[in-house]
Amino acid sequence: MYKNNLNSFYQKELKTYISRYFMLKFIFVIGGVISGVGKGTFSAALARVLKECGYKVLPIKFDGYLNVDAGTLNPYEHGEVFVLKDGLECDMDLGTYERFLNEDLDKYSSITGGMIFRELIKKERRGDFLGRTVEIFPHASYVFIEFLERAIKEKKPEILLVEIGGTVGDPENEYAIKAIKIIERKYGKDNVVTIYIPYLIYPKSLKELKTKPFKQNILLLWKLGIFPDIIVVRCPIPANERVREKILKYVYGQSDVFILEDLPNKYLVPLEIKSRGIINSVLNKLKIDIRQEPKLTIFKSVKSKIGKFNEKIKILIAGKYTGNKDAYVSIEEALYHAAFHNNVDLEVMYIETTNYDDKNINYKILENIDGILVPGGFGKRGAEGKIKFIKYARENKIPFLGICFGAQLAIVEFARNVCNLKNANSTEIDPNTPHPVVDILPQQKNVNGLGGTMRLGEKPIYIIKKDSLAWKIYKKDVIYERHRHRYEINPDFSDILTKNGLVISGVSENNIPEIIEIKDHPFFFCIQAHPEFKSRLENPSPPYYYFVKRCVEYKRNSKNKY
Repeated sequence: MYKNNLNSFYQKELKTYISRYFMLKFIFVIGGVISGVGKGTFSAALARVLKECGYKVLPIKFDGYLNVDAGTLNPYEHGEVFVLKDGLECDMDLGTYERFLNEDLDKYSSITGGMIFRELIKKERRGDFLGRTVEIFPHASYVFIEFLERAIKEKKPEILLVEIGGTVGDPENEYAIKAIKIIERKYGKDNVVTIYIPYLIYPKSLKELKTKPFKQNILLLWKLGIFPDIIVVRCPIPANERVREKILKYVYGQSDVFILEDLPNKYLVPLEIKSRGIINSVLNKLKIDIRQEPKLTIFKSVKSKIGKFNEKIKILIAGKYTGNKDAYVSIEEALYHAAFHNNVDLEVMYIETTNYDDKNINYKILENIDGILVPGGFGKRGAEGKIKFIKYARENKIPFLGICFGAQLAIVEFARNVCNLKNANSTEIDPNTPHPVVDILPQQKNVNGLGGTMRLGEKPIYIIKKDSLAWKIYKKDVIYERHRHRYEINPDFSDILTKNGLVISGVSENNIPEIIEIKDHPFFFCIQAHPEFKSRLENPSPPYYYFVKRCVEYKRNSKNKY
């Protein structure tokens, strides 16, 4: 009996050792009270700190909407559509993950409700349920877990960090939240940590933080059987002791509670996760140790430079989705990365180009502008307004960066006003234009459906002129940037465009113009791709870095010097 007890003891110790050091760990991040509470930034920052602690972390974003991917979503409704290296169109939080982790992700990091229910119906049609009634719970929950396990099998992480989109109480994410209990039973509670991020409301008329919405929301979480291990309360201002006491009254069991107020810069969040003990709490709950001390060097650099720059530049973004600034998140981030490495502060000004389709620009709004950027977009609305701002930048020699649709419209403007091709246009805007300087890709003409059918993902661009701005920017013969477009610059017009002074410095594998420039200009650079998708705090996008550099030089010099 003694021998049996000893064996049992050693088996238990061995199981504990394996669980502590070798078994896969799960972290689930759930939001409460309101959307936009900062789950994406927190999840990305936590993933970076865990990475610097020595762990292989795979972040996954689950979105409950029934779209299969984000490709057909209007930016006004859901913000930016981010494109991964492998071409998946996904939620903008994936961009946040990539920028914090400084690494590329792929399709395994994005799950949607549309993917889940498409797979569920396939299973039902195949007869996988053997005649049983198919229900959202537990069957959708099991399919959700299957998606997680596919990612685990393919990517082999040590820690799987899953952000569940939306808020507690949303019907579209309930089956994903309930799946946490199944995972706890399957993998062991010691291997699963749930982090709940609620928000404290601050009505300006009352000038105090209100905890009631948090109290009501956490009750909904409890009803789903989830008692969070860690609660990170978000609030716009620091909470006093009275507020802290109210919060602690609604904490169940052994939950660790942290209050994280708004910060002046999102890249300070990793430092807060470390300094406030959140990372220690996470590791303790998972029963694992820090393998190496996280240095967080780049984030410390951000903190040390806040308020220290002596110069500030002002860049205008002339877009058609300015009603929702989330539509241009990656562009703003790429500009910030470039400004940070150029040691200048940045002010971004937005102009809704739809307002200028049928009227002239009010030039007063362009006073003290140091650069103009025209981003991507789709469709006729706002296109003529964008063309007006491109023309102004070209004629007044203001640094200009055109991205995707912005690059295509720069060709339209040049064809009309320099090459005298009257009514030149993109066939996306005017199918009957006499001069289709931008046309649909040949392989797109017979495509059925809109979702996931564009030219997507990382593609090569060949720099064909060594004396070009493109070569100065990239210093490579071949570069790789992420694409998202259905139309292209029409090569049939290359001769007339170049004869009139346009420079085609980069082409695709099919010899289609991808990068165009104008000489005798401080900076006029247009690219068919979206280089902002690859910009990182450590490694700013080359076109954005050079654009900001020229904006700084432009501000330092008189506007007529060029």
